[in-house]
Amino acid sequence: MNNKIIKGKRPKIYDTQGMDHLMHMVMVLAQELSATRDRLDTVEQLLAQKDNIQAADIEGYTPSQDVLESRETRRQNFMATLFSVMTQESAELAARDTKDRFDKVIEELATER
Repeated sequence: MNNKIIKGKRPKIYDTQGMDHLMHMVMVLAQELSATRDRLDTVEQLLAQKDNIQAADIEGYTPSQDVLESRETRRQNFMATLFSVMTQESAELAARDTKDRFDKVIEELATER
């Protein structure tokens, strides 16, 4: 278990009390889930080759380039899903901001005449 103490002031990203801590915990859990899924994939790859595997087989496994690429694609999809609500909200805010600025510019141009 990693009980490393981080020195210095932590950056504060969210205004809501506790959100930074919650996001940190979610990201640690996502990291652990990703590592577990990689390990499970290793077990599945090995079982496809032979019926009986040992812990040493798992520890000594070196994934092929195809397996590495497949894992990376899975990780990218997982992260996209994990952050989908935030990504969608950000896009909606950006679109609204663009429309608000457009409307403001049109209004300013109309009142200048």
